[in-house]
Amino acid sequence: MDPIMIQIGPIAVRWYGFLIASGVLVGALWAMRFAEARGLDPDRLLDMAPYLVVAGIIGARLVYVLTSPTAFFGSGGNIADAFKIWQGGVSFHGSVLGILLAIWIYGRINKLNMWAYLDLMTPLAALGIVGGRIGNFMNGTDTGGRLTEWPIGFTWPEVGTETLGAFGRVIFGDPLWRFGPPICSALPAGEPCTVHLAPLYGVLIGIGLVFITVWALRRSVAPGFAFWQFVLWYSILRSAFEEPFRDNPLFWQVYLNDSGGIGFFTLTQIASIPIILIALYLLLVIDPDKEEKRERISLRARGR
Repeated sequence: MDPIMIQIGPIAVRWYGFLIASGVLVGALWAMRFAEARGLDPDRLLDMAPYLVVAGIIGARLVYVLTSPTAFFGSGGNIADAFKIWQGGVSFHGSVLGILLAIWIYGRINKLNMWAYLDLMTPLAALGIVGGRIGNFMNGTDTGGRLTEWPIGFTWPEVGTETLGAFGRVIFGDPLWRFGPPICSALPAGEPCTVHLAPLYGVLIGIGLVFITVWALRRSVAPGFAFWQFVLWYSILRSAFEEPFRDNPLFWQVYLNDSGGIGFFTLTQIASIPIILIALYLLLVIDPDKEEKRERISLRARGR
């Protein structure tokens, strides 16, 4: 695809950044509504937002670079590319770690319950995933799907192909298909490149997480309940329905089906195991009805 959305002289607005920013903006407005409903200060979200955005970007890129070292430090790699975040390549788990650290520091300084505010950000994260995965598709080179012979595979058009006629030229540029997945370049000239459209799988996961987080926020106001539900289900869904189909290096060469392009034991899947266990433990510890019980007791006491 064409990663450039709009270019005016040397200034370029890229689909990847625009879509993530749009998801974050909508999620932030949604979070402020939840804050008011929970008796939390919406202005605190605005105050901490710049710090969290910067911490999330740094953490996301740092973990991606550390878990994909050959692209930056191996033979043919370029360390300078590690700073080119606009070209795609971020780790969601790294983003979570960066945001956790930033909000912990902010909460300590301002004496806030960090978990209560992290809960509010779960819809923001889910919508950011949707925007980011669509942005991956628009980048073309960041598509990352395995080759497949399955009917659900997407045959990537050759670079230079014009698609969608005048509409495509106006919205996406001319020609529409400027870049393709790196795996396609390894195929013989003229051979169709059919891949798992991994970004679409990620978009569907993000949409599912929107519903999960809204349910969790309505289910309980116990601090941390919605956040750890999000972490749990994101780790499970990505490990099961996205990672097996992405063109990621495997720790062990374990494939369910070579022609279908399903591989297991990527670094993300392995890292998700302790994250899932921690999330399950904390969700068992958190009483989702604790705050409601406390409120009922307080109301009865005031009624006396």
